Amino acid sequence: MKMIPMRFRFLRGRATPGRVMCIAFCTYALGVVLFLPASSAVAVQGSNSANPDHGRDLFERRCTGCHSLDNDKEGPRLRGVYGRKSGTVASFKYSDALQKAGITWDEASLDKWLTDPDKFIADVDMDFHLEKADERKAVIAYLKQLSSK
Repeated sequence: MKMIPMRFRFLRGRATPGRVMCIAFCTYALGVVLFLPASSAVAVQGSNSANPDHGRDLFERRCTGCHSLDNDKEGPRLRGVYGRKSGTVASFKYSDALQKAGITWDEASLDKWLTDPDKFIADVDMDFHLEKADERKAVIAYLKQLSSK
C-alpha cells in the first residue's frame, strides 16, 4: 500500500488534480467576492471627494454662470474666498444679511453655504446649491487650493 503523507490523508481517494485546483480557485473566488466590493467602494469614494481637479470641473460647469475667479458677475469673484470674511469684496454689492454675517469662509462654512445658502444665512441673494456632499467637498478643495496660491 502506498504511503500518503499525513497532511493529505483527508483527501485520500478523492484528491485529483482537478479537485485540488477547484478548491484553490474557489478559495480565490470567495476572497474576491468578499473583499473586492469593499476595496472598490473606498477607491471610488476617495477618487473625486475633495479632489481639486474634480472641483475645478464642477466649478466651471455649475458656478461660472454667476461667478468668476477674478471678476465680479452676478456673484462676487471667488479667487481667495477661502479664508476671506463674508461680504468684504469692495467692488461687489452684497445683501445686508451677508455683509452683517461676519463669517470667515472655511470648509465648514462653505459646506453649509453650498448646501443651502438661505438656511445658513437668511435673506441672501444666492438661490443655487450643491446637493451632493462629494461635489461640495471637491468645489471647496478647489477654492481652498486657489486661495493658497
